[in-house]
Amino acid sequence: MKTKKLMSLAAAAVCIGVVTTASCAAASTGAKAFTGTGAKASAEAKAAVKGGRTHVTVWSVNSDGPYFQEIVTGAVGDYGHGVTVLPDGKVDPEHTSELQLNMRYGSFRLSIATIDKDVSKAYQHWAENPATCSGSIGFTATAPVVAGTGTGRYRGITGTFTMKVTIDEVDVTPVCNGTSKFLSQIILMDGSGTVSY
Repeated sequence: MKTKKLMSLAAAAVCIGVVTTASCAAASTGAKAFTGTGAKASAEAKAAVKGGRTHVTVWSVNSDGPYFQEIVTGAVGDYGHGVTVLPDGKVDPEHTSELQLNMRYGSFRLSIATIDKDVSKAYQHWAENPATCSGSIGFTATAPVVAGTGTGRYRGITGTFTMKVTIDEVDVTPVCNGTSKFLSQIILMDGSGTVSY
């Protein structure tokens, strides 16, 4: 009994002393571990978190204003509050230029100029139901990362997202074409792309 316990402790010490903790955890769970040591392991760790497929969801509820919430998963894995801004960083209440994603570990901006133009075009074909005074629009557009806007963990980030944009509203009667005040609204931008940073 005592011998088995000592062998287990010795094996744990070897695991901790010789290979990285990630390798030990991987050995016990079957997960893939970094195989290098020292500088090589550090380079492998950086490569593992420095880019890849990423999904972003941005939304605003009951507001035509510049403020949004977001969650970014995959190669980024972060969340926070976004704001539409002009290239000089000033808040853009008309959402005509860029969307800054402010998250826990840094920020970066997406160009939404094309999305803004497509929203205007889509409202010309507002899919309304006069009986319920509600309607929606939806389309797909690209939103590239604005070069040089990454901060914190996302410094140097590049990439482009393909975004599905949806706006749903229940409007105040009698004008039900998406131009009157709304009783309830959601703006949703949801898409994916590949980033590197």
